[in-house]
Amino acid sequence: MATDGAESGQRGFTRAAVVNVLGNAVKIVVEGAAGWLFGSVALLADAAHSIADLIASLVVLIWGRSSYDEPDDTHPHGHDRIEPLTALFVGAIIALLGLNLLYESAQGILHGVEVEFSPLLLGALAFSIADMYLVYRYTTVINEALNSTALKALAVDCLNDIYTSFAAVVGVVGVLLGQPLLDPIAGGFVSLLVVYQGVEIGRENVDYLIGAAASPEQRAEIVDALRSHPDVQGVHDLTVFYDGTVLEVEVHVEVDGDMPFRQAHDVESELVDRVRDLEDVGDAHVHLDPSGIGEWKERLDEH
Repeated sequence: MATDGAESGQRGFTRAAVVNVLGNAVKIVVEGAAGWLFGSVALLADAAHSIADLIASLVVLIWGRSSYDEPDDTHPHGHDRIEPLTALFVGAIIALLGLNLLYESAQGILHGVEVEFSPLLLGALAFSIADMYLVYRYTTVINEALNSTALKALAVDCLNDIYTSFAAVVGVVGVLLGQPLLDPIAGGFVSLLVVYQGVEIGRENVDYLIGAAASPEQRAEIVDALRSHPDVQGVHDLTVFYDGTVLEVEVHVEVDGDMPFRQAHDVESELVDRVRDLEDVGDAHVHLDPSGIGEWKERLDEH
């Protein structure tokens, strides 16, 4: 059974994912209807873009919340890697959509666009921008406590939706002013931003999935936390890597070799707690060595 903290986190994650699903669904209906009525390629493209966003948010809702499940017989180390895998999927969707938007923008520049102006087009876009901003803010507020990479990816996708809607506004205003080419030009600039953000989301979450090493700053923080204990005389063989979105720490610590066993046990427990209390650390495994025997002298020197 999940702990109270895990259950609370899963509920918050689920609420945020549901809000993203509903926000995208409403945006699709409003923009799709206005685009179809007045022949706006910009609005129809933006609505089509949101269909993929809807799929991505459904995947996060169905799949991503499994990361809060407790370890079981089939996943003894928990389900932490499900979340970055879900975020990686969202990042890939964002990048592919950006490339598609870039292609559509190029086609519009080369072949031109035809659209009938109506104030309802601007009204639909204004509604969509407000809709996505509210979903973005809600997702961001919920994620302040959860620090979920999947929700972070959805929040970035909401911002992308806002950018693409503004590009569509430029296009509609361009039609009003007799400059319809403003639509594909603005769309081209926005699509490049969308591709960049999708690639960045993917790069970050690939690191989580393949167990990438921690940064030098994170390693130094862990060593400092260990060495600040009064009974620690040295630190060596430190390994820090990502297990999902949290860091796993394995380290050997040198203490007085004549220390009583019960005291050594208490020191080890205190060191584990110190490391686990650091930001981004999920678990720590500390092995105590007697100081002065020199078996680690040819290994990683972090004395």
